[in-house]
Amino acid sequence: MDDSAQISLGLARYVRAVAEEVGVPPEGTEFEVSDTATAYLGLEGPGRDLMLLWSEQRGWSIAVETDPTEKPVVVAHLGLPIVPPPDAVAKFVDDVLAGKPGSAEPNPGAARDRHRLAGRLADYL
Repeated sequence: MDDSAQISLGLARYVRAVAEEVGVPPEGTEFEVSDTATAYLGLEGPGRDLMLLWSEQRGWSIAVETDPTEKPVVVAHLGLPIVPPPDAVAKFVDDVLAGKPGSAEPNPGAARDRHRLAGRLADYL
């Protein structure tokens, strides 16, 4: 299996595992593997439309949904590793919803390494 196929399948299963831990139904999730791999999970939050976002460059973050023509406003980052266990993502969500701050935004690095990402997602194949 080439890296792109492994990333697509691994990310699909990883997002599903995170969604189960966080309590987001499958219809509240999306992911895409194109020039960048990304994922979205819609969250239930207190009085705001929140989303859990993932990118291969910055990992997980929580953002407030804004107007569809505007970028979401990120309120917290999980930090490294880029592909943490699903239960760590669920704890991050619980902590942020409880008012705890997130970590600093990870540095995306100079180059993207698709082979390394495929390896990180291999546990979900």
